[in-house]
Amino acid sequence: MSAAAPDVLYTIPISHYCEKARWALDRAGIPYRERAHVQVIHRFVAMRVGRSKTMPVLARSDGGVLTESEDILAYADTRAPADARLYPDDPAERDEVRALERDFDDRLGPHGRRWMYFRLRKSRDLAVRYGCTGVPNWERRLLPRAYPLMIGVIDRVLEITPETATESEEVVRDVFDTVDERLSDGRPYLCGDRFTAADLTFAALASAVIMPPEYGVPLPQPHELPGPAAAMANELRERPAGAHALAMYRQQRR
Repeated sequence: MSAAAPDVLYTIPISHYCEKARWALDRAGIPYRERAHVQVIHRFVAMRVGRSKTMPVLARSDGGVLTESEDILAYADTRAPADARLYPDDPAERDEVRALERDFDDRLGPHGRRWMYFRLRKSRDLAVRYGCTGVPNWERRLLPRAYPLMIGVIDRVLEITPETATESEEVVRDVFDTVDERLSDGRPYLCGDRFTAADLTFAALASAVIMPPEYGVPLPQPHELPGPAAAMANELRERPAGAHALAMYRQQRR
């Protein structure tokens, strides 16, 4: 890749981990091209570009490749203007931010994703309408026909069953409980008086269950979701944690 070429971000467009990376790059003002692919097909692209089975994958202009959203966030932060930095300079404060980020990555991210896929697995029309932003035309044409096969693969890879979906809902609620408690003292952000990687990560990964309108690509809104999914999305939006995530999108997603 030429040194003059921009970074290339390979994504599943609706993926909340990909949104975390996209938001960080946008905030830092780093030029990049996005190459979006639908689920399952993304695995072949990720393996080719980054020897990974997941996205995001960032192919940097200097030839380096990053395959974790956490690493892309850290990379973006090193190139961000001072007023857009996501990690505090103070070591103790930085450790607090990173600990929250990793907890959200480990719990909210995978369990919110599993819950969302379980609740929307029968909504082929929503997948076709919202899952193809920016993907190649042949993938857009393939998705409606390959949807049952794709869902079968996703079920196996993410171990989606009614039982695991119930477990994931409990984990999501537990994370929201923790954030509710952290915000109960009236602080404007999760780690005090400034927007950090903890706020960005929570808001991005909570998007699987609250569907923020300002997301990096269009998402279905609660009134479009099946009944149980709509009920949970509306409930979580009204909690302090959900309201915080939505506020971060309104105020900070640019």
